[in-house]
Amino acid sequence: MSHQQILADWPTDERSARAVQDELRARVVLDEPGPPPGTGFVTGVDVAYDDERDLVAAAAVVLDAATLDVVEESTAVGRISFPYVPGLLAFREIPTVVAALEALNSRPGLVVCDGYGLAHPRRFGLASHLGVLTGLPTIGVAKNPFTFTHEEPDAPRGSSAPLLDGDEEVGRALRTRDGVKPVYVSVGHRTSLDTACAHTLSLTPNYRQPETTRRADALCRRALAEAQEDATRA
Repeated sequence: MSHQQILADWPTDERSARAVQDELRARVVLDEPGPPPGTGFVTGVDVAYDDERDLVAAAAVVLDAATLDVVEESTAVGRISFPYVPGLLAFREIPTVVAALEALNSRPGLVVCDGYGLAHPRRFGLASHLGVLTGLPTIGVAKNPFTFTHEEPDAPRGSSAPLLDGDEEVGRALRTRDGVKPVYVSVGHRTSLDTACAHTLSLTPNYRQPETTRRADALCRRALAEAQEDATRA
C-alpha cells in the first residue's frame, strides 16, 4: 500500500483508529520464521517530531545484514497525521515512515522498528501495523517495556526473559550487553520471536540498541533539523 493510498482514508480520531487496529490485526502473519539473521538486507526506521511546527521526519536506513555497513538511506518529512494517544502512536508515524521506505531503491528485507509489535495492549503496535500495510517482515525493538511484566534476564549478553501479559508471551526482554538494561523485542509481521531475538543480537555488536535504530535515529533527527531550518526561513 502506497503513501498516498494510506493517507487517502487515514483515521483522524481515536474511535476510527481503534476500528482500523481491530480490522488490520487479523491480517498479522505469525506462522513464518522470517529472514535468517546475517543475510540479505535489514532496514531500520525511526521518526522525530516537532509538534509546535506540526512536522514529523522519518528515516529508513538499509544495512548489509552480514557487515552492518550502510547500503542506502532515505528520509521523508510530513505533517503529523494523528494526535498523541498512548497505544495509537503508529497513527502519528506510519504515513511518513512508508514515504521514507518508498524512497528506497533497495528492497528493505527485515524492517526493525523502534517500538512494539505484538507487545502492545491491543496486540498491534507500530511494527505489526507497518508490516501489514507494506507486506514486509517486521520486528519491534523497544527501549522500555509497555505495561507488561517480566523477570530480570540473567546478566550475560543473549540472556532473555518472557514479556508476559498474564500467561501469554508477547515478547522478550533481551540482554544485548553484559549487565546492561535489556531491550524489549516483539514480533511485528511475518517472522518468529526466536528470529526477532536473533536479529537483535546480530544488530548489537557494540551497543545496547540495534545499529538499525541508532542510524535511523540520527538520520531522522538531521532531517527534522533541516525541515525546521526551512520552516524558519519560510
